[in-house]
Amino acid sequence: MTEAERGRLLRRGRTAARMALVLLTVALALHGLDLLLAGFDMPQWWQPIVCALLLSLLTSVVWPLVLRVALPIALFTLGIGSFLLLGAGAFAALAAVPGVEVASPRTGILVVLGISVVNAIVSSVLAIDEDEIFFRRAIRRSRRGPGHLADQPPGVIFLQVDGLGYDVVRRAVRDGDMPTLARWLAAGSHKLSMWRTDWSSQTGSSVSGILHGSNHDILGFRWYEKDRDHVMACAHPRDAAEIERRHSDGRGLLAVDGASHGNLFTGDAPHFSLTMSAVSVLLPKGLRRRRDDRVGAGYYTYFANPVNAVHTLGAALMDVGRELSAAAKQRRAGVRPRVKRGGIYPFARPGTTVIARDVVVSAVLEDMLAGRSVVYADFLGYDEVAHHSGIERFDSLAVLRAIDQQIGRLYRAAKLAPRQYHLVVLSDHGQTQGWAFADRFGEPVEDLIGRLCGGPVEEVSGGGPIAQRLRDRATRAGRIEHRLRADGRTEVNRVAPGVVVTVSGHVAMVSFTDHEGRVELETIEREYPELLPTLVDHPGVGFMLVRSKEFGPVVLGRDGLHRLDSGFVVGDDPLPPLGPHAAELMKRVDSYPHCADVMINSRYDPETDEASPFEPHVGSHGGFGGPQERAFLIYPQEFEPPGALVGAESLHRLFRLWLTKLGHPTPH
Repeated sequence: MTEAERGRLLRRGRTAARMALVLLTVALALHGLDLLLAGFDMPQWWQPIVCALLLSLLTSVVWPLVLRVALPIALFTLGIGSFLLLGAGAFAALAAVPGVEVASPRTGILVVLGISVVNAIVSSVLAIDEDEIFFRRAIRRSRRGPGHLADQPPGVIFLQVDGLGYDVVRRAVRDGDMPTLARWLAAGSHKLSMWRTDWSSQTGSSVSGILHGSNHDILGFRWYEKDRDHVMACAHPRDAAEIERRHSDGRGLLAVDGASHGNLFTGDAPHFSLTMSAVSVLLPKGLRRRRDDRVGAGYYTYFANPVNAVHTLGAALMDVGRELSAAAKQRRAGVRPRVKRGGIYPFARPGTTVIARDVVVSAVLEDMLAGRSVVYADFLGYDEVAHHSGIERFDSLAVLRAIDQQIGRLYRAAKLAPRQYHLVVLSDHGQTQGWAFADRFGEPVEDLIGRLCGGPVEEVSGGGPIAQRLRDRATRAGRIEHRLRADGRTEVNRVAPGVVVTVSGHVAMVSFTDHEGRVELETIEREYPELLPTLVDHPGVGFMLVRSKEFGPVVLGRDGLHRLDSGFVVGDDPLPPLGPHAAELMKRVDSYPHCADVMINSRYDPETDEASPFEPHVGSHGGFGGPQERAFLIYPQEFEPPGALVGAESLHRLFRLWLTKLGHPTPH
């Protein structure tokens, strides 16, 4: 017998022993539930064993078949609906065993829940989880399959850690908060590089540039389009679909048998899930993608195993507890800057830190098992927590450690996938920390601009309970964070007659709606003589971009100005602190059709490494100034070195080059 055959027999023996132990544990758990639950009775010694076998058959064979039809229920109820259906099935199966009493379907649900908890604990102790299932399936498929995947060029898995800056990831690697990435870099299998974002250092601009090769006319996560009298919001499905329609040419990064998970845009992938631009049930027919996966595609394996739902639910509840504890510690210690973290946020946070993370990882595992050529997945949790906690507060770093653990899982899975895979880890932007503008200076920038333009800030009207809570909160705090319509979209914020202000992180955009097209500097000075001088002298404003009829685009700073077309400087040049590429990036934004009449960037203090965002965040991004501009890229050492990367579109070109050199076909 060869060494390989002995190894296979040993693995099979371990697997059989583990499964027998799990079955015995389930039987003992059923006996315990018999003692604890009223309405559940198994008087004979053999009944727990038979019931354990039946429940195993139900969960491993019958339930996956049922889930192919019932997957939307499981998806939209985050697994709770699966327990209801599975409980009904358990009620029928247990009631069929002679002598076993099950009082009601509710009792069946409690039995399934109890068994799932026991399975989750035992599987964790014995390392029997979805990873091992994936490994075994992958090995079997590669052994018995046609073998064509092994002959394909290596696939690439792009894993985006949303909002994680270059400076933070370096310290996280150094300090042991991301041990998986630290091992890669220490072993020399991967290299770490930095790339500089566009002026709009936020996910909408970056991901569109990376996946579609274009982020033209994306001014922020939200921006106002004067010709349509509409605020575009990257996080709204219809607006995200419209953004993708404008930028997609059908040849996105993921067009050839790719998959997109947890992203704003699909990158023209034929397979996608949790992708904002492809939420078809919310889109008109004209914006729906032709190759739309069925609802919940990519999550089948995840929800097919009830243990996964128990694990995710438990982790979500623990995350709620962590958030409440972290917020209380910040309040007691008087930590600043900080923002309010009550209301629904503690219960909404696990949606990104736990639930979305787990199902996205499951979907990527399925992609590898299917041998898909290129996958792009986004981990949202760190960005969300850093907004509320801070970029390197202890609970933000805890989220990073959990993400690093998931990256390690995918790395191990890639080693046993039927196709060779390379892993690339990157971020779409960083975050700059600081005390929110409204808290630091006593009024939001919208109120300031409205007052300078001669009009009070309008009250928010209409909307549902969320809008009402925001309205009440704004009244108490003396500010309006943002405006919501009844359908959840951001509403046009008219701060004065003919004046609209839209904020996106560290950028505020002012549009004068009484004039068509771009309003020139000379007109603004004539109609609103106090606006520009007051703003440029404000301690929370770093610089402004306006367009002059005589000189073209002009950057106004506190102590000088810079004419971008001629390079002529008056007083102190405001551009050198912004880096060597600021002028070209601002000229590009000035050329956008929907560029606001006044583009305002918050002031960054290099001494404290802080800036005050125009939104109520601790860590924020969206403009120039500090770590928000510096994103990271970790790539296999055998890949082409990236060189200097400026703007998200440069990453698209680099990634396309990598795929081409690996042998991937060019999409047509």
